[in-house]
Amino acid sequence: MDSAASGKEPVLCIVGPTASGKTAAALHLVWQLQAKGQAVELISMDSALVYRGMDIGTAKPDAAQRALCPHHLLDILDPAQAYSAAQFAADARALITAIGQRGARPIIVGGTMLYLRALQSGLAALPQADAAMRAQLDADAARLGWPALHARLAAVDPATAARLAPNDAQRIQRALEVWLLSGTTLSAHLAASTSAAPLPLRIVSLEPSDRSVLHARIAQRFDAMLAAGFLDEVRALRARGDLDPSLPSMRAVGYRQAWALLDGRISTAEFREQAIAATRQLAKRQLTWLRALPQRTVLDCLGPVEIQVS
Repeated sequence: MDSAASGKEPVLCIVGPTASGKTAAALHLVWQLQAKGQAVELISMDSALVYRGMDIGTAKPDAAQRALCPHHLLDILDPAQAYSAAQFAADARALITAIGQRGARPIIVGGTMLYLRALQSGLAALPQADAAMRAQLDADAARLGWPALHARLAAVDPATAARLAPNDAQRIQRALEVWLLSGTTLSAHLAASTSAAPLPLRIVSLEPSDRSVLHARIAQRFDAMLAAGFLDEVRALRARGDLDPSLPSMRAVGYRQAWALLDGRISTAEFREQAIAATRQLAKRQLTWLRALPQRTVLDCLGPVEIQVS
């Protein structure tokens, strides 16, 4: 059995901002390991790839890529369902054990940083979502704007506000909700989080030496998604009749902007501009998270990426 799979070595985790080439780097590594006779299985660490029918807008690995080795935590949920960081951590830990028992090597790949935190060190017990509280916060935002609610958050939880964009409605709402329901800030909850059995990870982070080049990649990839039929994908999801923009799946970057376009609330040009801007903001948040991980190994995602493994 491979030492990484047996638990004697940390599990390799390939992370990075969106459009940094994580999937390509992981698949290249799989090919190299398979050439040495090692069986490899990939575990996706992405909050959007879990949903069926959301393929183009999530840059989900295609059939040819998935045929190279087993892929896990892809297409496991309907878009009407919710998936949490705690559930991901439980699923990933179970998969790591099962993959090791099969004599294969697990490799985690993805960019959902809250999932990484949950996997590494667990999550604090946060209050459950409260529909009435969220409705009140939505009403405040409609009247004042999300930047005003971001300022409200900064007054009570500056640490959380500092890592959120002023228009990051979903996360601002959740942070304020946690504070209002529990009387404790989200940052304090997260600082107090513990895990009975921390999972040792070897984190390899693909980060750009020139952020403007990553921004150009993001725009090019989004245009390629449009050419591949992204809007038709969103139309098909809307046509089901049971989905709406408030669902976690439909809040994914690109999907919420496409929904607004198809609702007639923004123009085609505004749709493209807003989707690319939101993706750039996502990359910025991911890089902020990654900079707080001093134990990571950083590779420049703009050059040839060679991940060394034993």
